[in-house]
Amino acid sequence: MTHDIDFTGVFPAMCTPFDEDERIDFETLQTDAQRLETAGVDGLVPVGSTGESATLTHDEHVRVVESVIDAVEDVPVIAGTGSNNTREALELSERAAEAGADGLLLISPYYNKPEQRGLVEHFRTIADAVDLPQIVYNVPSRTGRNIEPDTAVELASHENIAGYKAASGDLGQIGEIAERTMDEDFAVLSGDDALTLPTISVGGTGTISVAANVEPELTCAMVGAALDGDYARAQEIHHELGDLFRELFVETNPIPVKEAMEIRGYGPARMRSPLSRLSEEYRDDLEAVLDDLETTSPAAADDSNVEPAAEGE
Repeated sequence: MTHDIDFTGVFPAMCTPFDEDERIDFETLQTDAQRLETAGVDGLVPVGSTGESATLTHDEHVRVVESVIDAVEDVPVIAGTGSNNTREALELSERAAEAGADGLLLISPYYNKPEQRGLVEHFRTIADAVDLPQIVYNVPSRTGRNIEPDTAVELASHENIAGYKAASGDLGQIGEIAERTMDEDFAVLSGDDALTLPTISVGGTGTISVAANVEPELTCAMVGAALDGDYARAQEIHHELGDLFRELFVETNPIPVKEAMEIRGYGPARMRSPLSRLSEEYRDDLEAVLDDLETTSPAAADDSNVEPAAEGE
């Protein structure tokens, strides 16, 4: 297929809100999707790692995707459908496609630790069967296996594999993949908020972001400025967001971002076990950072009318 999504800009990795009985709070989920769309993001990514996909049943997984699709009007929805079981990932991908997802995000198989040839076979199996643009997601800290540059470049040649979410922390590797896929219809997206600006500087197209759940306007302003080549402005906003980037990863994602969402009034901080609420020792610092961004941010004032990042290219 010809990719019908422009994977340029800011794509929040959405949280999944739960009620007091740990059931999915679909009303809050939809309100949050609409908030983010109004803020100017370029797409939404439900049921990824930040969406606690590991603790959702397959039926819940699909219902979250359907709920987000129903809530928004003009932004694509990229459903997280990865698994360490190729058959399971394929089933989730097919069901997300049937639900109306615009694209898929596929984490590399975790725990199994396949060889690179196994990774190629895994992603190609899904790309051959599901006619949607797909992003392969490299996060070795969670999976125990790195998607090597040669593997990413090989996958980029598949017509349905549209991009690479980079969360390895290795900027040299990220830059190599961007360089070697310049002639492909292939996007390289940051999967690490602290490296979004550096990733764009070496050829990246944007970010699948945790921080954008909390500060979507500023994240869009930063990415838009970088894509426009205004690196002085992008750097200013990057440093303004720096404390938030750090606070959102003091414990395992999405523990801190769900706490931040609750502080801001966007949704509950409840987690499904085995994840737990943010430790009290970190909450005051997180609240202070959020207060500073809300009340003293010159960038927030300057960019109150910033257009979505992808439109600034």
